[in-house]
Amino acid sequence: MTIAMKTELTAADIVDNATFDAQRKEKQAELRTHKTHRRVDVGPFASFFFESWFTMWWQIQEMLRVEGGGEEQLADELEAYASLVPNGRNLTATMMLQIADPVRRARELSKLGGIEHAVVLVIGGEEVRGEAEDDLDRTTADGKASSVHFFLFPLSDKQIAALKDGSAEVQLRITHDNYNHIAILSDEQKKALAADLA
Repeated sequence: MTIAMKTELTAADIVDNATFDAQRKEKQAELRTHKTHRRVDVGPFASFFFESWFTMWWQIQEMLRVEGGGEEQLADELEAYASLVPNGRNLTATMMLQIADPVRRARELSKLGGIEHAVVLVIGGEEVRGEAEDDLDRTTADGKASSVHFFLFPLSDKQIAALKDGSAEVQLRITHDNYNHIAILSDEQKKALAADLA
């Protein structure tokens, strides 16, 4: 099983900080290669980062390294991130609305309330609506969107087969009234995502 195909992240997978520090540089280089084709930009400032066992393992290891919270922190980090590991029948992604200028960012986010319900993956013409993680309200009461969102895309057998075959067109869409954009995934991107599927 490759790193990308592991479907569950547990405490047993996490190494102590000293071990992680010893292998960090090598793992960081592996991670850069692993993530090369896992980013999909949709429109001018929405970027999706498709997650995997490896990206979530790295996230937890880095949090433990920086904060040094030990066993108690590990339990919290696993609760926060383990659900973002694809289970072989779904894809998961973090969407970031990346606007450097704070004034423009506040203005744009104020127009994007509900964007977490407007994300669709289309595989060979079949739509898979992104299921937004509901641990927190990602839109405030006054209609302002968060700049970070997490999604799960549950796939059918047919959609999995089409993605693994590689011949089907795959689109990622945002259909919000104030942000309506489509990205067509490259062959390299489709191959990277297919590696997460059973």
